[in-house]
Amino acid sequence: MTSKIESPPPYEVALQHPKSSFPSQSQHGSSLPPPPSYSPNPDMCRSPPGYWDQDGVYPQTGMWAAPGFSPSGIPATIPTLSAGVPASNQGDMDDFLSTQWESTSIRHAFIRKVYLILTAQLAVTFAVVSVFTFVDPVRQFVIQYPGIYWASFVVYFLVYCILICCKEPRRRFPWNCVLLAIFTLALSYMAGTISSYYETKAVLLAMGITAIVCIAVTVFCFQTKVDFTSCGGFLCIAAVLLMITGTVTVVVLSFQYVPWLHMLYAAIGAVVYTLFLVYNTQLLIGNRELAISPEEYIYGALSLYIDIVHIFLFILQVSGASNE
Repeated sequence: MTSKIESPPPYEVALQHPKSSFPSQSQHGSSLPPPPSYSPNPDMCRSPPGYWDQDGVYPQTGMWAAPGFSPSGIPATIPTLSAGVPASNQGDMDDFLSTQWESTSIRHAFIRKVYLILTAQLAVTFAVVSVFTFVDPVRQFVIQYPGIYWASFVVYFLVYCILICCKEPRRRFPWNCVLLAIFTLALSYMAGTISSYYETKAVLLAMGITAIVCIAVTVFCFQTKVDFTSCGGFLCIAAVLLMITGTVTVVVLSFQYVPWLHMLYAAIGAVVYTLFLVYNTQLLIGNRELAISPEEYIYGALSLYIDIVHIFLFILQVSGASNE
């Protein structure tokens, strides 16, 4: 005995009687399971979209877990952009930037300290030169007693050797300041003594040219990308050439004064010490192949001071010889 399944009513009848119920379908005397009810289940919010939460029928929600997603299907973290730097290296990048900033600030403070010391030295030197040039009694005294000049030269040489060999500014700061003051006075007396042998016009001209050269060299060194700190060998050769020229000039001039030879030696000396000024200024600035340590501000000021004073003395010899 089989059961007969009635066919559904036609479409027109269904439209006329929308609330008519269909007979329940049965097979072998058993009814089919009812469809799932449309009751909102709180757990369905954590289930993958498009599936009912029926245990044993559909996959568990934990099976949908993937890298970057929680077992419930919601992303655990939101990916962010970090300028191409992995999250693990972000701290290293911050440390690197802070180190660079600190190094730059230390270098700028070092440069300011060196130029403050240099300004004080040059002020003392050119004050002494002005007194020896414009005050006639002092000028005549210096010319009559040349022994003081040679004594100041000995002091200049000895103190210079001590300052070069003992570069420990942190532990020897008071002594370095005292030695630097003695060195400045000795070289100032030497420059004033040499200036007293020339006319006032030649001294003023030499001062002006020296100031222009120093400003131009400083601006050039701060703006150029050319590294002059790698030219130490060339500067060594130039220093040897200057020493040989000076020896020949002294020997020749001791027998007979030759103006053009004297001017040639002075011009070579001015050029060589200008190159040394460029070299030492770039050592002071840093960011080159070679650089001065920020702790050696005494040495930095000393090297620039010697270069500037020698440029002034060589230019003074050129201008004085041309006037004669």
